[in-house]
Amino acid sequence: MTVLPAITKDTRIGWIGTGVMGLSMCGHLMAAGHPATVFNRTQAKAEPLLAKGAAWAESPRAVAEASEVVFTIVGYPDDVRRVYFEPDGVLAGLAPGKVAVDMTTTSPSLAVEIDAAARRKGAHALDAPVSGGDVGAKNAALSIMVGGEAAVFEAVRPLFERLGRIIALQGAAGCGQHTKMCNQIVIAGSMIGVCESLLYATRAGLDPQAMLGAISKGAAGCWSLENLAPRILKGDFAPGFMIDHFVKDMGIALEESRRMGLALPGLTLVNGLYAEAARCGFGREGTQALFLALQRMAQA
Repeated sequence: MTVLPAITKDTRIGWIGTGVMGLSMCGHLMAAGHPATVFNRTQAKAEPLLAKGAAWAESPRAVAEASEVVFTIVGYPDDVRRVYFEPDGVLAGLAPGKVAVDMTTTSPSLAVEIDAAARRKGAHALDAPVSGGDVGAKNAALSIMVGGEAAVFEAVRPLFERLGRIIALQGAAGCGQHTKMCNQIVIAGSMIGVCESLLYATRAGLDPQAMLGAISKGAAGCWSLENLAPRILKGDFAPGFMIDHFVKDMGIALEESRRMGLALPGLTLVNGLYAEAARCGFGREGTQALFLALQRMAQA
């Protein structure tokens, strides 16, 4: 018989990865009353959670041992692999019936691998990447795309509901990650449009604020136009989501598309532009910093 956790306000959660997104997300679960055990490569980044009562663990394995549901949200697929599969990783501490939820955007094949490893231990895994950036994380308004068993998804849903507004099971293990790739493909196209429209408006002598007011509620309206275009106009290029991470995501999508025999010329173009932005030194800035790279290209 499959053992699943019964989520109550006393359910012990673990959180690995307390960066721009994870800090707010773990904070929401703690605010709902869940005792939390946390780990981050740099302990200082977890201090706001520790100050609120979270317990510190010395390894991902220790987090898993102390928790009933373990969440991870780290940087790159290699980081996910280390966090789960190293001797002091999550899987080493994941007892039967426990659940590991990876919210990192990573490769679908790695999500399938984690799911299989968890099953061998009598435990469970979900891949649950998110969309909504730092604003969505802070406001508990994320879109959460989940892959895994339906029963496990339903068991964990009360925790997801503390983090997001749109929560949907997309299919078996890996399908959450495939859905996130679809999300990133759309964002890639919309971001180039947002940045080039602002460059055009500036060169044409328009008031960019007035221009945005005119187009943002019409057919051109999109999340990036509403949330990131105003940041560009304010000169705010701080990362809600870093260019380096976006280049990683587009690379995964292109790799998956090649595996499926699918050509995506638009994504290939935008990936090249973002890779150039990273080479220009904007890799640690937010995705809206593509504007700076395009501005530099336009002036060359």
